[in-house]
Amino acid sequence: MVILKKIKGSTLMETLVATVLIVVVFMMASMLLNNLFANNIRSNDSAVRQELLKLQYRHQNQLLQLPHYQTWEDWELEVYEEDWNQTKRIVFRAGQETLNKEIVVKR
Repeated sequence: MVILKKIKGSTLMETLVATVLIVVVFMMASMLLNNLFANNIRSNDSAVRQELLKLQYRHQNQLLQLPHYQTWEDWELEVYEEDWNQTKRIVFRAGQETLNKEIVVKR
């Protein structure tokens, strides 16, 4: 007959402490990932850059009258002509008040 060896187990308190530590670590990791994803989505400006490219295309094909002001989602878009070194150039500008962000393309 085989004699079974007694294996020492952990107490209930040790198990609870380990569970709480694991939950805290996962909660911190979850909050960190949530913050990273939210910042990435908030700072993604590729859609507004695409809208500026559309405005540039419309200007090249004489479909846009200057000055042009437009609101797109929460961005303020404007296209205007300015004097620069005794020549005129076109400025395509997109600004957002909430993030204090601005994109400017000069041609």
